[in-house]
Amino acid sequence: MANTYKIAVIPGDGTGPEVVAEGKKVLDVAAAKFGFKLDMNDFDYGGDRFLRTGEILPENAADELKQYDSIYLGAIGHPDVKPGILEKGILLRLRFELDQYINLRPVKLYPGVETPLKDKGPEQIDYVVVRENTGGIYTGTGGFSMKGTEHEVATQSMVYSRHQVDRCLKYAFEYAQRHGKKARGKGSANTLGLVGKTNVLTYVFDLWERAFNELGASDYADVAREYYHVDATCMWMVKSPEWFDVLVTSNMFGDIITDLGAITQGGMGIAAGGNINPEGVSMFEPIGGSAPKYTGQGIINPLASIVAGAMMLDTLGETEASVAIENAVMEVTGKKLKSLSAGNMGYSTSEVGDLVASLL
Repeated sequence: MANTYKIAVIPGDGTGPEVVAEGKKVLDVAAAKFGFKLDMNDFDYGGDRFLRTGEILPENAADELKQYDSIYLGAIGHPDVKPGILEKGILLRLRFELDQYINLRPVKLYPGVETPLKDKGPEQIDYVVVRENTGGIYTGTGGFSMKGTEHEVATQSMVYSRHQVDRCLKYAFEYAQRHGKKARGKGSANTLGLVGKTNVLTYVFDLWERAFNELGASDYADVAREYYHVDATCMWMVKSPEWFDVLVTSNMFGDIITDLGAITQGGMGIAAGGNINPEGVSMFEPIGGSAPKYTGQGIINPLASIVAGAMMLDTLGETEASVAIENAVMEVTGKKLKSLSAGNMGYSTSEVGDLVASLL
């Protein structure tokens, strides 16, 4: 009997609905080919709803979304809504309420896609960042004292519990076992690198490093362990990205290095990510944003959304279909598109979706 997955779809703002439509098109073809079913239901969360009703999310939104197997997101961000309102009210709220404690960001250069890194190609730029997603400095621990005076003090603390660190590391080790370079026939060992700042942040990253080595030695001896300072990581992401396999890091450091990684893989038009709760409901999205100036023109690149759909299938256990979609995307970037930029692809948004679907 075919598996059926309930998918909550949030097309969102700007070009989000356009790229999600192409992602759904590809997902439907993949489901038919690989023998599973997708029951997709749209939710109108985004700027238009907020402007119409004054409500960012219904109070029961997280509870309703917990009834689904996964969430497929287009983009959040509306030109008529002050920046931060929708992002915090939708993305961050769902991330915390659904406990999506992993942010998964592949950094992979596809054939035919330009990178600003000299003499680097798809063989050199192919690694993954596992970012802790619900702890650290972004949780808002801190505050102001004497605000507005010359003696004003602002504090914001990086706080981690051993539980938060352990569960992130466990996911990263297991991801390295399944998806590391050795597992893909591209290296002699699956390697997990911890990215931190042990020489300055001597409390938080002492915890991370001890947990990393204890957990690795006891439960994941088949995964090679390395440590990199975050500033050195940024340098080597530019100079020698081929050194990396799977990286794991804190919330803030992950936020920074994944954007650096995205530009090396060709920019936000191809980068996709997942906000993952391994025991619950995860959410997958293109990274590029809502791009409102291109809304309705049919010229936006949908490939990041399609890749996000492939990531969703892999997390649901439909790995064969996920690989097939990614291979089709690589065929399109390598042999079909003139560029990834809006209006310069040589095809319309829907035509790009058709190309990927036809290659399945």
